[in-house]
Amino acid sequence: MAGGEHWRWAEMRGTVPGADFKTAAVRTAGIDVGSVGSKAAVMLDGRMAAWAIMRTGASSPDSAERVLARALEGTGLAVGDLHYVVGTGYGRVNVPMAKKTVTEISCHARGANHIWGKSVRTILDVGGQDIKAIRADETGNVAAFLMNDKCAAGTGRGMEVIADLLGVPVAELGETSLRVDEDPPPVNCTCVVFARSEAVALLRKGWSKEKVLAAYCAAMAIRMHALLQRVGVEREFAVTGGQSRNVGVVTRIERALGFSRLPVPEFAATGLDPMVAGAIGAALYAKAFHEKAARG
Repeated sequence: MAGGEHWRWAEMRGTVPGADFKTAAVRTAGIDVGSVGSKAAVMLDGRMAAWAIMRTGASSPDSAERVLARALEGTGLAVGDLHYVVGTGYGRVNVPMAKKTVTEISCHARGANHIWGKSVRTILDVGGQDIKAIRADETGNVAAFLMNDKCAAGTGRGMEVIADLLGVPVAELGETSLRVDEDPPPVNCTCVVFARSEAVALLRKGWSKEKVLAAYCAAMAIRMHALLQRVGVEREFAVTGGQSRNVGVVTRIERALGFSRLPVPEFAATGLDPMVAGAIGAALYAKAFHEKAARG
């Protein structure tokens, strides 16, 4: 990896095949400016059409503008062609083109409902600096939620720190952590600084990178499982956010729960990427707000 930046994850965008950007009656967008990543979802009449995921920079307004512009590339649309935009996430109050803002908790619940259907009841959203366990009803409205009350250990930022420490690309952390015969005792799971220090100590003791990662991912799974238990996890369970792709953490959560999460859809063709769930929910709220305003 160039420059040894093992923390750096791939930015991406996509367009749903066959999306007709010109004739849609309602064109909306949701922009989720997180502490680590920014996501944009463009929807046509409530259906996914294009999306983008980019690194959040020093400026939330600039990050919002960049990720929406990236999502709109090749669509023939400009920002002014959108009927309504909703902002969400860590930087939601600084999304220049948004007419309204909605909390990321509500947007992830609504987005998960759109991705997996009305049966989904529990959503674990692992963001850049926090973890949220959400219970939702069949319409995607939030029934209850809990957030972690510690620092960023186990979140996207925590995983980036561990990736750089171990020299393992962040996209490969999960699979690497599963290359052990059995999980070792977990490391500290409440603080990135403590977790990093403990990982360094274990490496000095001769632990392999795989074993250290297994201890770290196991600790994160324990922490997330406890949050899910407190909110009241149900079998129709989904994971959203960047860590939805970390098989090391997700597999261990599934083991603790005794059942599997809802499967990740084929998002390349549909745009229904769990990483973009918050932006999808925001775009759906945008459609509802636009239609309400049109009715007077």
